[in-house]
Amino acid sequence: MTREKPDRRTFLKTSSATAGTAAFAPALLAPAVHTGHQEMLKLGLVGCGGRGEGAVLNALSADANVKLVAIGDTFRDRALIRQANFLKNEELASRATVADDQVFDGFESFKKVVDASDVVILATPPHFRPEHLAYAVEQNKHCFVEKPIAVDAPGVRAVQKSCDIAKEKGISIVSGLCWRYDLGIQETMRKILEEKAIGEIVSIESSYNTGTLWHRGDQEDWSRMEYQIRNWLYFNWLSGDHIVEQAIHSLDKTAWLMGDVPPVKAMALGGRQQRTDSKWGDIFDHFTVFYEYASGQRVYFTCRQQADTDQHTDELVLGTKGQAQVIKHRIKTNDGEKWRYRGPKPSMYVNEHVEFFKSIRSGQPINNGHYMCNSTMLAIMGRMAAYTGKTLTWEECITSTQRLGPKEYTWGDVPTSPVAIPGVTKVL
Repeated sequence: MTREKPDRRTFLKTSSATAGTAAFAPALLAPAVHTGHQEMLKLGLVGCGGRGEGAVLNALSADANVKLVAIGDTFRDRALIRQANFLKNEELASRATVADDQVFDGFESFKKVVDASDVVILATPPHFRPEHLAYAVEQNKHCFVEKPIAVDAPGVRAVQKSCDIAKEKGISIVSGLCWRYDLGIQETMRKILEEKAIGEIVSIESSYNTGTLWHRGDQEDWSRMEYQIRNWLYFNWLSGDHIVEQAIHSLDKTAWLMGDVPPVKAMALGGRQQRTDSKWGDIFDHFTVFYEYASGQRVYFTCRQQADTDQHTDELVLGTKGQAQVIKHRIKTNDGEKWRYRGPKPSMYVNEHVEFFKSIRSGQPINNGHYMCNSTMLAIMGRMAAYTGKTLTWEECITSTQRLGPKEYTWGDVPTSPVAIPGVTKVL
């Protein structure tokens, strides 16, 4: 991962694929790769967790001329589970049969998958995403990139660089920020942003408040590296904390509403109240973040992962002429007029792959690089503000040199980082 200080204006360049799937970025400096309506595209999976499996099935459902040819994971048992699971899908098994010699494991397995494929799905713990994407782009492979795209600012900068190179090469980069590909969300956003159905946006109340997730336990023969990667959600260097790993979906919708430009500054609160045992690593279980934009508009955001608490996920957008609920696809104006989206609702998880393969075959590559980097950094900024207890500027956050995680990946001891303490933890 690069550590050079970025040019802020370069990072803030707006991609032509800022809002949803409507805008494609044509390649100007290189011909498109793998065009042709009938060509069978070879698909590879890097990261054999549940999301990786789901993304493969979505991809095969989206395009009949796609075949899974290679899979890889840090752990062989995880890769073998997915190899077997794909064969259980009677409808797709004929295109999801992976030969035993194309099942790879280990830290370098991603290179073998990329080399064997035309199109790759990157779905490992997000710490590894910048390195994996850089290699895939270097090898001229179209990429479906799961969210988030990094866990720290150096990683975000590295991914933005890879996306810029992909644009020059005519390579499609599609983000796993799936709400951008939901037809109901797209139409609701169009009503808010283009038709100004609620007037000018004043503020946004956003939340991703949910329960707890899985934990895979521990075994005596696991090194601490293996334990942490198998339970990657709970280690900041691997997941970025749940504000980055999970709640980015909500922050991405607020970024969309704000034109995919970064805020000026953020102040945050956070900590751990339920998940205090060492098994939960070094992450928080709740965050509250206040983002302020140059326009004076504000985003008020909360997220938590706590058992037996009320769950709520949506964006309430307050405007000068009314308000909107984004996930519910509802708008109500101050004069009492109501609107609700009632159009088609195909799976957004399949639709993002439909658009992905369409862009490859048409020679009109999609590049979601700008917004997936901006939204990831927005979440990292919230985490940094909560961990430190300081009001931080975007400039301080995006130029941070703090790289999370070990310098080398070996099966040995990896100490757990201390849990952040606001007022004590520093910005690097």
